[in-house]
Amino acid sequence: MKPEKINTLKKVVVIGGGSSGIGVIASIRKRVKDADITVVEPNDCHYYQPAWTLVGGGLFDISKTRRAMRDVIPSGVSWLQDSVVRVDPDETYIETRQGKRVSYDFLIVACGLVLRWDKIEGLEETLGLNGVTSNYRFDLAEYTWKLVREMQGGKAIFSQPTLPIKCAGAPQKALYLSCDHWRRQGVLNNINVNFCLAGTAVFGVPQFVPALTDYLKKYRAQVNFRHNLVRVDGKRRQAIFALDSDSDEEDKREIALPFDMLHVVPPQSAPAFIAQSGLSDGSGWCDVDKFTLQHKRWQTIFAVGDCCATPNAKTLAAARKQVVVVAENIAALINGAPPTAHYDGYGSCPLTVEKGKVVLAEFGYDSKLLPTFPLLDNTQPSRMAWWLKAWFLPRFYWAGMLRGVEWLAKSKP
Repeated sequence: MKPEKINTLKKVVVIGGGSSGIGVIASIRKRVKDADITVVEPNDCHYYQPAWTLVGGGLFDISKTRRAMRDVIPSGVSWLQDSVVRVDPDETYIETRQGKRVSYDFLIVACGLVLRWDKIEGLEETLGLNGVTSNYRFDLAEYTWKLVREMQGGKAIFSQPTLPIKCAGAPQKALYLSCDHWRRQGVLNNINVNFCLAGTAVFGVPQFVPALTDYLKKYRAQVNFRHNLVRVDGKRRQAIFALDSDSDEEDKREIALPFDMLHVVPPQSAPAFIAQSGLSDGSGWCDVDKFTLQHKRWQTIFAVGDCCATPNAKTLAAARKQVVVVAENIAALINGAPPTAHYDGYGSCPLTVEKGKVVLAEFGYDSKLLPTFPLLDNTQPSRMAWWLKAWFLPRFYWAGMLRGVEWLAKSKP
């Protein structure tokens, strides 16, 4: 049954025109008639980022991951092409980089996170050169595929920083697809593969670890835990890692690993304005209730997507569930009712372990498994999950999520 539309004169401001921002706007417009909505977004283009790992494996057309921002913003929504530098939650307005002040009745923080390339010394000047790449950037995903395609032997390193990061499975997806290509080309035995991650587990939900470990063994990948990438010397082709020995600070040391190909995932943080505006928790993320996604101090502020201080996986699948919760709760408040829609922490990470097979990791808060199709064993790779990842989801994203289609995204009472 379609949600009943509400008449309102309330003004809703959305910070961010990414997946969460456009998705929540589309869902609000289904519920609130003639909503006065403004989205603040500086970029000209909108991206479908989950496909960039497929681009890096030579399995997706990069041009199909980008569209003009004006083409995805719903009609009737005001677009302020600017970025937010401050929120005044007491006076209920935002301030932009160009010095504009925009008042709101309800504010939705959907600004995503910041890729901190600068946190790794020497990285920015060698990205896209000297065998250094990352599927976390639109302009580098094709370079990843170029390196993979041309590599016949040598040393390949795939790094993963301290969590949280968006799509925590993406670092190893790059590894799996690269190794699968090298295996099919008959050159994998000539390549020394290292997976260097800052953490102590291949994946945060234990039920999915066995299948992933089997693939790491299959691809002869050396897994190095507690290895945090701190410097890159592109010209000498060396990656320097700080080793966390879980002991005294003076015992910590560094190690330099040579590479012919280095796939980097940078550290990530919340945009600075969240903390500077007093909206953050102790870690800088937007401090919202993990169920209602309403701010813990200001009831007219909500957050959705990667910027939230909620203990869920930062994935597009999580955002798709969250936008419905926020839309329902804002509609309820406008109608004079309390926010009752709840988010259960759902996140999904389609781990592409080889061409044609995906481990569809679906889970919620406290690592509870939340499979969309309970009769299937999602802890094992499947071809149906590959079809979802590579064919259905990219099409559904543009035609569905960004237009308010809420299949299988019902909020929890």
